Amino acid sequence: MLFKELASYYEKLEAVSSRLTMIDIMSELLKKAKPDEIRNVVYITQGILAPPSEGVEFGMAEKMVEESIAISTGFTKEEVEKEYKKTGDMGIAAQNIKVKSRLKRISSKEFTVNEVYDTMRKIAATSGSGSKDIKVKLLASLITASTPLETKYIVKYPLDELRLGVGDATVIEALSIVATGDRKLKAALEHAYNLNTDLGAIAEAAAKGGEKVVSSGFGLTLFKPVRPELAERLPTAEEILEKMGGKAAVDQKYDGFRVQVHKKGDKVKLFSRRLEDTTSMYPDLVEAVQKEIHADSAILDGEALAYNEATNEFLPFQATIQRKRKHGLEKKIEEMPLKLFAFDLMYLDGKDMMNEPYHKRREELEKLLKNGKTIVTAGSIIAKTPKELEDYFQSSIEAGLEGIIAKDLNSTYVAGARKFSWIKLKRSYRGELSDTLDLVIVGFYLGRGMRREFGFGGLLCATYNEKRDMFETVSRIGSGFTEKQMVELESVLGKIKSKSKPARVDALVEPDFWVTPRYVVTIRADEITKSPMHTCGREGDVGYALRFPRLVGENGAIRKDKSVEEATTTKEVIEMYRQQKRVSLGNAAEK
Repeated sequence: MLFKELASYYEKLEAVSSRLTMIDIMSELLKKAKPDEIRNVVYITQGILAPPSEGVEFGMAEKMVEESIAISTGFTKEEVEKEYKKTGDMGIAAQNIKVKSRLKRISSKEFTVNEVYDTMRKIAATSGSGSKDIKVKLLASLITASTPLETKYIVKYPLDELRLGVGDATVIEALSIVATGDRKLKAALEHAYNLNTDLGAIAEAAAKGGEKVVSSGFGLTLFKPVRPELAERLPTAEEILEKMGGKAAVDQKYDGFRVQVHKKGDKVKLFSRRLEDTTSMYPDLVEAVQKEIHADSAILDGEALAYNEATNEFLPFQATIQRKRKHGLEKKIEEMPLKLFAFDLMYLDGKDMMNEPYHKRREELEKLLKNGKTIVTAGSIIAKTPKELEDYFQSSIEAGLEGIIAKDLNSTYVAGARKFSWIKLKRSYRGELSDTLDLVIVGFYLGRGMRREFGFGGLLCATYNEKRDMFETVSRIGSGFTEKQMVELESVLGKIKSKSKPARVDALVEPDFWVTPRYVVTIRADEITKSPMHTCGREGDVGYALRFPRLVGENGAIRKDKSVEEATTTKEVIEMYRQQKRVSLGNAAEK
């Protein structure tokens, strides 16, 4: 497949807003790709070179891309930058300049998809002295031989600015249609993706081997992260135990960052909630895994947070998050040592534990970490009455924790799913919304007065609708921002702003600028209300909205540990509204 053909499909995808139409376009595209091309087509569509766990990055800044455009078109870097500032989109700027290129094409060669991808891999692999010039020349070589439309996407790809609106769920549905003619393979593809997280490899397997290979070829594998299981929520101990059949394990819920540990001998890898390899950031945890986990091989799920042993105190998330860094590690390790609270075991000494009941996984986890100091099991009890669960919840809150997660003692570990086998209780509901929501930024406003000087005045935020694979607006947020956060948000969002609404965003209100759904922020509000302005859970003319929303977080505004698909879902907001209403009615009745 020639890259110009892929570019034409991307142009079609950019022009549509219907997800069903996107699936049709993606199906047509994937059908045309040969089995040895489909992996790279999927990677390029995702805007990546490899799964996040492999940590492969392009390493190209905007200035380097501008230089590549200048070299390949005969324009100056200043002229390229001027066009970029005018359009606000480097890909469109490059396309416009390519149309007016001052250099003649000296070759009639047309690049294939695989050739473009391979060149991008060379760009990513280039490092050391003189690497900048080599990267610039490699990208320039692609632009020189490309049409204006190809140039647009060749430039967008290394800058992570494709903005096609195609989510992984859309690719999965399209793959099912390609492999079977309908959506019957969707569940098997999702299961494979939850365990393997390499959609390119899964696409290639589907193209070469069909349903049989997809269903049997992707199991739990060491050093390939598993998509984490997620929890549902209920407002009372009574409802939780009723859902669990009268008895449940109750784990303490820690306000830190998710860590998935993979160990084989002395080899250790750590993965984040977003499945990124974070091993190099936490040498203290790596050393603890090597010393304290007495098994040849294991995969654990846990939460890491800063912990003051002298005062027996859990530090808040704002403090813990400071440990997520690549530089200045030694000082931070000394100032803020981490403790890893493991709460599940997925693999042990060659055995897949995910299909074992939770009580057995917990039993094996406790044996494994019996003498741990840095790595310990999460606090847990077995609750048989609502009072036992409520008392443990209150004691966890008093200890500075977020709350608890109740777990079905007989449940399996369901990767990538949000099921009622895990139920979180974070705070008591007293007729007001006291829990926080993690929302996706889909637009921003310029603001007035001093805020206009910052180029930032507020956010338009959305929930994630899992069924539709769409982002539905739920709130405009104009308060709770520090000056530092406004500067950060303007800088980050300014790079992905657009005058046109992204394809996966469902909205009635319109911000000054739309942005590609890429970033998550944590929001607190007084309550959830019905509103005709927003599309979250919309039925007829009314959706759901937040009353008096404000940003949470003393340091950075953006939750870098969460992907947009891990944001608060539309389903959760609807359930929180119902819980809020029930408690309000209950309180009124008591009075």
